[in-house]
Amino acid sequence: MTDEKLTEKKISSENVFDGVLLHVRKDVVKLPNGHEAPREWIDHPGAAAIIPIFPDGNIILVKQFRYPINQVTFEIPAGKLDVVGEDPLTCAERELSEETGYTAKKIWKLGKIATTVGFSNEWIHLYAAEDLKAGKQHTDTDEFINCMKVQLSDAVKMIYDGKIFDSKSIISILLLERELNNRK
Repeated sequence: MTDEKLTEKKISSENVFDGVLLHVRKDVVKLPNGHEAPREWIDHPGAAAIIPIFPDGNIILVKQFRYPINQVTFEIPAGKLDVVGEDPLTCAERELSEETGYTAKKIWKLGKIATTVGFSNEWIHLYAAEDLKAGKQHTDTDEFINCMKVQLSDAVKMIYDGKIFDSKSIISILLLERELNNRK
């Protein structure tokens, strides 16, 4: 089956809710078989995430409380794109500095993920950072974050032990592990 025979076409669209971060939309689409169906989805500005890695194999994870799941999580530094069209690399550099205090001389892209394709258009751009210079953490006024250094191999174990369950962090850590193993 060709992609054309899978594609839905938007007939109409309405705003259901416009919040600070999320914008909920309700569209009506024409299905490949000619019928119509509703599609509710979240319009998200996108985000960037970055793993700082040190020469000794340590990475930085951030611990923070995530209200929607009522739990403290282990994650890599990340944040949303602040303005439409913001360069994801600029966002990653900002989040690295804000959440950890570090800046990096070397940053490379690990990949890009669509987080929840069934109901959101959010893309997260994933980066790794090396050649780090320490500075002072300067989080947003509503962010409370603890940083911790962890060996990359221990972070991988934390994934398999269920201690790291944030998807962007899991994917980034495993991509970084593969990248570093390929360098050997």
